[in-house]
Amino acid sequence: MASALPALVPARWFDGRSSQAQPVLVGLVPAPGGPNLLLHPLAQAGTPPTTFRHTDVGWPEAWNAHKPQLRLVVDLREHGSLEIDAVADWQAALQAAGARPGLAQRLQTRWPALLGALAVAAIGLALFYRYGTPWLATQLTGQVPLAWETTLAAQALQQLDDGTLKPSQLPAERQAALRNRFDTLVQQAPATLQRYGGYQPRFTLAFRSGMGANAFALPGGTVVLTDGLVKAAADKGLDDNALVGVLAHEMGHVVHRHTTRMLVEQGVLNVGLGLALGDVSGVLSTGGALLTGLAYRRGHEREADCYAIALLGHAALPTAPMGQLLLAIARGGDKATNKEGPASAWTLLSSHPDTVERATALQQGHTQQCPKD
Repeated sequence: MASALPALVPARWFDGRSSQAQPVLVGLVPAPGGPNLLLHPLAQAGTPPTTFRHTDVGWPEAWNAHKPQLRLVVDLREHGSLEIDAVADWQAALQAAGARPGLAQRLQTRWPALLGALAVAAIGLALFYRYGTPWLATQLTGQVPLAWETTLAAQALQQLDDGTLKPSQLPAERQAALRNRFDTLVQQAPATLQRYGGYQPRFTLAFRSGMGANAFALPGGTVVLTDGLVKAAADKGLDDNALVGVLAHEMGHVVHRHTTRMLVEQGVLNVGLGLALGDVSGVLSTGGALLTGLAYRRGHEREADCYAIALLGHAALPTAPMGQLLLAIARGGDKATNKEGPASAWTLLSSHPDTVERATALQQGHTQQCPKD
């Protein structure tokens, strides 16, 4: 039995060669990739129809049964276009030819589909932000040139020197003794503790005052130790092993490139290509200010703790003094050292997340969540 002929829909054909519309009949027939369009010119009786494959037609936008369009325009590419007034007949012919609405059309005409897509997109974005972004930032950070980090760190330190920080008042002999301990620790750091292969930061120790009891690391290897922290350790009766432990922790931030990872993750530095190519022209003006306002995450602090524990263990140095110093600062603030600044001086060490918990663990000589050898 022969298949039924497709229903024909009246239309006007603008062939692109004349401004005069030609009356035609349009038929839609099933095809593997979607309905084909048959064009029957009425002005030329007996002329076989012209066939347009599904991919050769610019199909009109979605039709809404509740708000039907008064007219549809079908794009025939280089063969002009069709205007159809019988919209309902056109839609019926499409359905009879096996046309199925695409995803875009379902989103436009069906609220449940749109809401479902939005929910999936929101969940995907949340998962990417929670898991994908940190992973991607970690990978991209490996491509950031060391020179970029040192340039940004130099500008950040200069901004701090122009504002919060002041020159150190520690005697030159005291600075030299602490710098000697720091340089020795750097030399003792095993390559197995490196997070990024081939990354060789230039560790230097700088002394400042004006920020209470603090120590912090800048990208590329600069570690800043304040007079207030040195005085806090002395006031608590702790030897220099406490300060060395804090410096080891800050070295961990440098080795794990925590600041750079956070900058990449936040998209401040245009992430991927700009960093990989070493283009810093657009970020140096704001990078320093942003750098000094970042706070490490709990995971970063634990990584730095684990690095310090491993490094101090390798150097046969205790971790307890470091824990005792942090615990004293966390519980008592830096009231004993506020001669450098106001009593409300911001203390980076005591503002770290979970400081008391971490300091207690370090005081006992261990912490959780460190990889085992």
